[in-house]
Amino acid sequence: MAPELTLVGKPVIYLYPMMQEVVSIKLNFSGQLTCTYPDYKNGWNVIAAPDGTLTNLDDNKQYPYLFWEGVSNEAKWDLSQGFVVAGKDTKDFLQEKLAFLGLTPKEYNEFIVYWLPVMQNNKFNLVTFAGREYEEIAPMQITPNPDSVLRVFMVFKSLDSFMEVQPQELKSFERKGFSVVEWGGTELK
Repeated sequence: MAPELTLVGKPVIYLYPMMQEVVSIKLNFSGQLTCTYPDYKNGWNVIAAPDGTLTNLDDNKQYPYLFWEGVSNEAKWDLSQGFVVAGKDTKDFLQEKLAFLGLTPKEYNEFIVYWLPVMQNNKFNLVTFAGREYEEIAPMQITPNPDSVLRVFMVFKSLDSFMEVQPQELKSFERKGFSVVEWGGTELK
């Protein structure tokens, strides 16, 4: 039996250098990219400003972040630890956990606006934040090397009833120097 194809949904990448500089990002995704914005042409090359504004060197247009989406059958998500959250409590849960993880209000609000409509009407959601598993299917090469990188990737599954799960221990992130922040997620069926 072949592994199930997983949608890696709306990862967005923010770049916050200490001073304006040219940054190159290569994504070595174990799967097929289905959408990128701006266009991913064997990588992205941008001029990044400290406020996060990106100027794509390919089209000379400005972007708030880099977006990609893809499908992979390589993902092996571990749902043995996480959180079971009532659909109606999803907004508050995400605000709390994403802020703890290190996303700014601007970043976590964009995350919530994307994922809340998919999650809030479920009876319950089993939510985990992938670490190593995500890094394995979507490693990034960034030049120059950032001083700190935060990659928040939420994996969730709709549940019809509450279930016990071992709570996931999350680590808070501290931004230092040139910081890169990425968020995304996937819904398991």
